[in-house]
Amino acid sequence: MKLYKLPLVLEPQPEGGYVVTCRLLPELVTEGDTVHEAQQNAADALEAVIEAFVDLGRPLPAEISRIAAS
Repeated sequence: MKLYKLPLVLEPQPEGGYVVTCRLLPELVTEGDTVHEAQQNAADALEAVIEAFVDLGRPLPAEISRIAAS
């Protein structure tokens, strides 16, 4: 398992829920009805973004920190 440390922005929406973005990966955009759901969806979105980068032969931005799994 690979773990990454990313700065996420959870923006509350007027109609409820949260939109999640990441300045290091503009491709990572998702949402959730609760903070917990938004974080889970962000993890799924990150997985998809990483897969797309690999498929396209693109390196991840150098600012993304990979941390050791415990």
